[in-house]
Amino acid sequence: MANEDVVLTHQGVKELEEKLEYLKTVRRLEVAEEIKTARAFGDLSENAEYDEAKNEQAKIEGEIVMLENMLRNATVVDQEDVDVQRVNVGTTVKVLDKEYDEEIEYKIVGSAEADLSTNKISNESPVGRALLGKKVGNLVKVETPGGIVKLKILDIHR
Repeated sequence: MANEDVVLTHQGVKELEEKLEYLKTVRRLEVAEEIKTARAFGDLSENAEYDEAKNEQAKIEGEIVMLENMLRNATVVDQEDVDVQRVNVGTTVKVLDKEYDEEIEYKIVGSAEADLSTNKISNESPVGRALLGKKVGNLVKVETPGGIVKLKILDIHR
């Protein structure tokens, strides 16, 4: 993800900054303590606890670098500037799934913020990409791994 632009909402920036702060201030210290404890067990060449703690430290440091790069290269979408006449990053769109006659609301976000459990879908996902630029009343056909899905746009808001 070196020098790639990342699209984030203000909420997404806040969440990533909080996660970064947690990793730097809490997890780094916890893992340092785990390494210190594991060293006390003696011979490091056969010390699984030490190896595991060092691996965790490398994982955390990698995640810190990734988050710092994402935040440095982020394009932040200002909710107030989002045009709600069309589906855009930062809008919430209510759609009707024609096959199941079910209404679903999705918040369109950048890929770094996507979380299907909270109905935040990426602008780069098949559904997100298909919805971008569409207006209320449009019928959108989306090719998904599960087949073609037909969605009718019912509402767009911030």
